[in-house]
Amino acid sequence: MKPALSGRARQSIIAVIAGCCALAFGASCPAAEPPADTAAQTPTDTRPQTPADTRADAAADAPGAGLGEILVTGEQPGPGMWRVSKGDHDLWILATLEPLPKQMRWRSQPVDARIAASQVVLAPPDVSVDIGFFRSLTLIPSLLRARKNPDGQTLEQVLPHDLYIRWLALKVKYLGSWSGDERLRPMVAAVELYTHAVDAAGLVSDASIWKLVEESAHRHHVPVVPVTLKLPVDDPKGVIGALGSISRDSEVACLGTTIQRIETDLPVMRQRANLWSVGDIGGLRALPYPDQRVACLDAVSSVPSLRDRFVQVRGQLFGAWLAAADRALDANSSSFAVLPLREFLQPEGWLDQLRAKGYRIEEP
Repeated sequence: MKPALSGRARQSIIAVIAGCCALAFGASCPAAEPPADTAAQTPTDTRPQTPADTRADAAADAPGAGLGEILVTGEQPGPGMWRVSKGDHDLWILATLEPLPKQMRWRSQPVDARIAASQVVLAPPDVSVDIGFFRSLTLIPSLLRARKNPDGQTLEQVLPHDLYIRWLALKVKYLGSWSGDERLRPMVAAVELYTHAVDAAGLVSDASIWKLVEESAHRHHVPVVPVTLKLPVDDPKGVIGALGSISRDSEVACLGTTIQRIETDLPVMRQRANLWSVGDIGGLRALPYPDQRVACLDAVSSVPSLRDRFVQVRGQLFGAWLAAADRALDANSSSFAVLPLREFLQPEGWLDQLRAKGYRIEEP
């Protein structure tokens, strides 16, 4: 086996499994955010002037600065924290946002103080997929095939003409000399395009905020408790085969929504980052967007076996996190946790489920 194939295989795994399923629900789940309207696409920034506003000149030289929003690069306080109480014990939850500016240097004395005063820090919930290393090698041919349209058609043949023209325009703008195969499935093309567009805009989707929280916990000698759902895949070839059964129309919808978000939401992503950095939760609630994860989840869910598995995993993941939160609240006067912001903003998110269980919750 050629060494280069292993790298290609990793890309295939990301694009086909992590790209499709994780794009749909990531480490937790997609936000069922309100549909975007025309006014939401080009909102007026009415927030008060902040130190970040003085960095406009520096931001103008940053990648993607022509998008029209100031890119926050200085040290920012970050959002407030949600307080979940059980008796006289508290769990403080920091909400994280993605994507954020690559050069944002996030520091928050209140967050650092809460971590220092806590007896435990809960890591963000995560899913660990285990199919075995040697077994995964046997899946490389199937994964490579799963990236492409099963009938060998190109995107030009698969997509409606107007959508293909929009894809081409964004491909030239954000993928440049990318030599990707035009036979890519629409959902895989959506992952490739979104990843490159966010990068070109000077933004990044990663765990940088959690890394800083973890560093603070280690610095203050506060134990970090992982919340990981181990997910064995007994029939990985069956999963790959199920991905191949996703309907063409739903994949096209996934790519279409991704294109819409890139066309309309990149400047607003930068504005959201600014709002997050100064703790303006009301401003974040006022900026809905066409969430491609919902459309891509709908695509994955068009296959009954994948839909059933997704519902099962989501329930298990929340159950694992809730059990960890219960243990932390029972045993400690103060605990700290990190969750994606979407879980606080979406209807019937994890915060609402905590409230339904009788926990007292104070918003920042």
